[in-house]
Amino acid sequence: MDDQNKNLVLTTVLSFLVILGWFVAGPKLFPQWFPDPAALEIAADQPLVAPQATTAPAAPVTSTEPLPEAPRLTIDTPMLTGSISLLGGRLDDLSLKTFKDTLEKDSANVRLLSPVGQTTPYYAVFGWAPGAGLTADDVPGAKSEWKLASGSTLSVGQPVSLTWQNSKGMTFVRSISVDANFMFTVSDRVENNGTSAASLYSYGIIARHGLPQLQNIYVVHEGLVRRTDGSLEEIKYKKVAGLPQVDAESAQAEVKQASTDGWIGFTDHYWMTTLIPEQGKPYTSVVKYVAGADIYQAEVREPLVTLAPGEATETSTQLFAGAKVWQTIGEYENDPGVVAQLFGAKIDPARPQIKGFIDSIDWGWFYFLTKPIFQVLHLLHALIGNMGLAIIGLTFFLKLLVLPLAYKSYVSMARMKELQPEIEALKERVGEDKQKLQKEMMQLYKEKKVNPAAGCLPILIQIPIFFSLYKVIFVTLELRQAPFFGWLKDLSAPDTSSIFNMFGALPWDAPLHGTLLATIFIGALPILLGISMWLQQKLNPAPADPVQQQIFAWMPWVFMFMLGGFASGLVVYWITNNTITFTQQYLIMRSHGHKPDIFGNIKSGFKKKQAVAEK
Repeated sequence: MDDQNKNLVLTTVLSFLVILGWFVAGPKLFPQWFPDPAALEIAADQPLVAPQATTAPAAPVTSTEPLPEAPRLTIDTPMLTGSISLLGGRLDDLSLKTFKDTLEKDSANVRLLSPVGQTTPYYAVFGWAPGAGLTADDVPGAKSEWKLASGSTLSVGQPVSLTWQNSKGMTFVRSISVDANFMFTVSDRVENNGTSAASLYSYGIIARHGLPQLQNIYVVHEGLVRRTDGSLEEIKYKKVAGLPQVDAESAQAEVKQASTDGWIGFTDHYWMTTLIPEQGKPYTSVVKYVAGADIYQAEVREPLVTLAPGEATETSTQLFAGAKVWQTIGEYENDPGVVAQLFGAKIDPARPQIKGFIDSIDWGWFYFLTKPIFQVLHLLHALIGNMGLAIIGLTFFLKLLVLPLAYKSYVSMARMKELQPEIEALKERVGEDKQKLQKEMMQLYKEKKVNPAAGCLPILIQIPIFFSLYKVIFVTLELRQAPFFGWLKDLSAPDTSSIFNMFGALPWDAPLHGTLLATIFIGALPILLGISMWLQQKLNPAPADPVQQQIFAWMPWVFMFMLGGFASGLVVYWITNNTITFTQQYLIMRSHGHKPDIFGNIKSGFKKKQAVAEK
C-alpha cells in the first residue's frame, strides 16, 4: 500500500478511536469531567453559620411539608410569569414565557421554580439572621409573613415593596425589582428604632428539594456552580453530598470567604438560578447538604453588622433566574467577548460588571476554542437567521482558517502520489530488506521535499474543533429547538427521520431515540454523512493490503451508525466539512497534474467485492 493510503487509513482509524474512546472510556478515565447520573440534587431554606465562622455550627431544622397559604404577588414581564409568596418573601413560582418544554403546539412553558408541596420544590428565599441582642423571632426569616407596602404586580419598571416589624422597634423594608430579562434585585433596609443595639446579617438562599430531571449528558455540567474571587467551581451533586458533616442533624457544608467578587447557584442544562451579592464587597459563600431532608443549599451571606439605636443599614442581592442565553449573560458580565468586539461591540462603563458570569455556561476544558467558535456561530445566525445555515457558514469559516495548513498537506499528498512510480521501483530494487527500504524512502522524501506524515494534519486539526463544536451544540441554549429545514426541527437533537418508516412515507412512527431500533434504522442525515465519507475515500484507489482494504471500506458506514445518535447540528457540520474537504483535495490534486479517478475507484471497489464473492 502506498504512503498516501497509509495516511488516509491512519487518520480515519485515529479519528474513529478518539471519538469512540471519548464516549466509551471517558467516564472511567476522566471521572472528574463526567457528572454521575445517579448523584442527588437538593437544597435548604435557612442560613447556615455566623459570618465569622469557617465551620458550621448546628444546622437549623428544614422541612419538606407544604407551607401555609399566604398572599401572593404576581410576576409579569416579557420573559417571566409567576408569583412571590409573602410567606418569607420567597420567589417560588416562576415560568419562562418564551421557552416551551417541547416542540408540540400545546406544550407548557418551562417551569423553573416551584413551591414546597409540589413534586420538585425549587425556590429562592431572602432573610436576616440574628446576632447579639436578637433572637430568631426578632428577624424575618424563611417563614415570616411580610406585608405589602406598595405595588401589586412585579413587572419591568414597577417594583414592589414589603415590610416587617419586630417587637423591639426594628423595621425591615424589602424592595424587589426585575429587569426585562431574568435578573431580580432584592434590596433590604433595616432601621433600629429601638432602645438597644442589635447585631444581624442578611442572607440569600437558593433551595432545591429532591432530584430534578437530569439530562445525563456527560459533556454538560448539571449541579452547583460557584465563582469566588476569580476561581470557578463546577460541583457535582455527589461531591456536595460527601462534604464534611458539621452538626448532629446530618448537615454537611463547605464555607468560603470572598473578598471582592463572585456568585453561586444551581445550573441545569439550559436554565440557571444564581445569587449575585454586591460585587467589590466581602461576603460568605456556603454549599450545604441536609441528608435527613434530602435538601441542597446554595447561600450568600453579608457580613455581620451592629446597629445602635437610630441607625440603619441597607444591602442588595441580585437573583438570576432564567435561561442561559449567551448574549444576555454576556451583558450582565459587561464583556461582549473578543469576537463580538471585533465586530464593534463595546463594554458599557455605566453597567455594573458581574465578573466571569459568562462562565456559568459550561464551556469545558477547550473553552479557548468553544467560546470563539460559539461567538462566530452566534454572529452568523444573527446575519443569516437560520441556525443550520449558520453551522454550514461556520464550517466554511473554520476550513478557511486552516486552509494554509490544509493546502500544504494536500499538496504533500499529491506529490506523494507523483512519487509512487519511484517508490515502486525502489521496492523492486531493494527487495525484502525493510530497513534499507525505509532508509532510502526517507532519503527520497527528503530530496523531493515531501512530508509523508502531512496527510495526518487535517484530521488532527479537526479533532479538537469537532469536540469543541460538539460541546457548543449540546451545551448552548441557542441550539435548543433551533430548526433547519423540513423535518429537522431541533438541531440539538438527533435526526428524527428513519429508514424504519421510509423517512415518513409509511404510516407508522420512527423508533424513539436511544433505542436499539433507532440505532439500526438511522435517519437521512447520518446516511448522507456515510456517503460523504465514502466519496472522500474514493479520491484515491483502495489500499492493496486486504486487511487495510476492509478497514478502509467499512469505516464510513461504522461512522454513519455511530454518529447517527448525535445532535443533527453536529452531523450537518460533519457532512459540510467532508464536502469541503473533498472539493479542496480534488482541486489541489488536479492542480498538481493528478486527476482523481473517482468513478474508476468506485468501480474497482465493486469488482473486488464481486471477485471475493465468486471465490
